[in-house]
Amino acid sequence: MTKIKTQWKEFLEAISVLQWVLSFLFLGVACYIMIVYLMFTSLWPLSTLYFIWLVMDWQTPERGGRRTSAVRKWRVWEHLRDFFPIKLVKTAELNPNKNYILGCHPHGIMSAGAFTCFSTESCGFTEAFPGVRPSLAILAGLFRIPLLREYIMSAGLLPVSKPSLVHLLSKSGKGNAVVIVIGGAAESLASSPGVNIVVVKQRKGFVRTALEFGADLVPVYSFGENDLFKQVIFSEGSLSRRLQDLFKRIVGFAPCLFVGERLAFLPYRTPVTTVVGSPISVPKCATPTEEEVDHYHTLYMEALSKLFHEHKVSCGLSESHKLRII
Repeated sequence: MTKIKTQWKEFLEAISVLQWVLSFLFLGVACYIMIVYLMFTSLWPLSTLYFIWLVMDWQTPERGGRRTSAVRKWRVWEHLRDFFPIKLVKTAELNPNKNYILGCHPHGIMSAGAFTCFSTESCGFTEAFPGVRPSLAILAGLFRIPLLREYIMSAGLLPVSKPSLVHLLSKSGKGNAVVIVIGGAAESLASSPGVNIVVVKQRKGFVRTALEFGADLVPVYSFGENDLFKQVIFSEGSLSRRLQDLFKRIVGFAPCLFVGERLAFLPYRTPVTTVVGSPISVPKCATPTEEEVDHYHTLYMEALSKLFHEHKVSCGLSESHKLRII
């Protein structure tokens, strides 16, 4: 029987989700404002010392970061998980003596499934895949923001940059699972309830990296991710869409216009099921050819499509739902 939640429990869940959403949207700007503001107060030495530290510590995000187990195990993440709820589903073993690149789809508005399953311990990844350490790779520019970088590194988030991936896949031993939301900003603009669109046909860099370091590819699909917010979708070629694309090219992320179920920012209480597929064995090839990249890229897209269709019904979709790969 489904356990009935108390009002206090529902309140804690809502507050936990609200702080996560507001952090996603505004924490970077707030950190900039605070560090600059302190420069004009009697506490200016703190800002000065921090900037000195920032220069000395500039390369740390691309050298494995500074994850903190305590942050990943915060109780707030359990309330975040329970709000929707979010669940991690394992379909195959991951050998801790190998490295992996997990391609997570779809991006949605905020990648709630990817964050909760791979940057916190609330969904039981460590118990499901013993010996495998997940690292969610996100926009590299976020690690240039004072203070914010310390917070997101503590949760095991790392930049999705070449030096960062090279470090994780060649200098950190085995059992590393780099999680990349392949579709990125382009996929977020397609996020809408009932829509299952993934942007991957022209995204081949992750496959090339997998070949260079012999990291197995693993498709991941978060069912329900696109149903958490309602987004205003502008038609291709419209002025608004062109402005979105321009902003995306300049800044690196897309300014989505969305609304949640309550208070505009609280997402809909829609279950999110993140299914981790079977690994695709990838050989190590220091200089992969285009043919090799295309071959494993095709295998990946086929495996992703298979994963979607095998689990769509059990994850709340109808048999008629299709996955559109663009």
